Amino acid sequence: MQIVSDQPSDINYSPGSPTNLMKISICAATYKRPNILQDLLESLNNLTFTRIPTPVIEVIIVDNDATGSAEMTVKEIESSFQWPLKYFVETNQGVTYARNRCVSEACKDSDFIAMLDDDETATSEWLEELLINQKKFDAEIVAGPVIPVYKKEQQVPDWIKAGNFHGYERHETGERMHTAFTGNVMFSTKILKALKKDEPLFDHRFAQNGAEDAYLFSCLNKQGYKIIWADEAVLYEPVADKRLALDWILKRGLWSWSVHSLIESELYPSLKTQTIRAIKGLGLVVMGVISIGPSLLLGKAKAARALLRIYRGVGTLSGLMGRQGSWQ
Repeated sequence: MQIVSDQPSDINYSPGSPTNLMKISICAATYKRPNILQDLLESLNNLTFTRIPTPVIEVIIVDNDATGSAEMTVKEIESSFQWPLKYFVETNQGVTYARNRCVSEACKDSDFIAMLDDDETATSEWLEELLINQKKFDAEIVAGPVIPVYKKEQQVPDWIKAGNFHGYERHETGERMHTAFTGNVMFSTKILKALKKDEPLFDHRFAQNGAEDAYLFSCLNKQGYKIIWADEAVLYEPVADKRLALDWILKRGLWSWSVHSLIESELYPSLKTQTIRAIKGLGLVVMGVISIGPSLLLGKAKAARALLRIYRGVGTLSGLMGRQGSWQ
């Protein structure tokens, strides 16, 4: 972990509060989305705990905009916010710098750090579900689903709805995972204690193109840390207008599969693993090309799915060669 602040402050306990409660730092990095950030903060202000004692919570917002565009949003809600709220500006540009700053500013005696994105909103039981399942399955890392939501005023093409192109894969609660993502994750701070001095938690090689979270949690999985899924720990994410285009869907497919392939090739560099991955990549390209013709007769959703196979295959092969697609 790269320490940006010399002395992370303690969580401010209310008089008489039990000191044996779980201590959680909820962290979100933000960049030029103050209105969306407001929705996130309002949802965190509505967190409830009905099955476990209310933990000691702090919320940390790190603004990666050097002009501090999110400061006013944070200040406006601070007086009515039920948890201690901290705001910092990280001037080093890149998602890894913002996320590492989040971690460095977390209370030094927090038990867990929960991370989510600035364009998401939490259900009232989100954090409670993460904590319950962490204890139930004795896991160092707990991940949950992010459900895409279309705004009422959006004109969403029928083919996108039919193809479910913005949906994320979900799993049964308790299922072991090989990686996780900062869009919805909670991890034990014991992980931080195992880092070497001045070692950043999130690798700065991924500062501009993302996938720093997939790389981190894939590494932790390889090291033996237990990652489990909590399907009831739900977050919602509005689908931005730019994501309603075929071009974005295809580029995102190439990026995500190049990431998976690149990480796997670095962590598991055996010839057998690389050969299997290359065959899968080529197979996706071939299946996509073969299915394009027939899919044109079955509607745009099927045609887009065929093209997506090709892009995913190309992404797989590019990742094997150490090339990561663009995440935007």
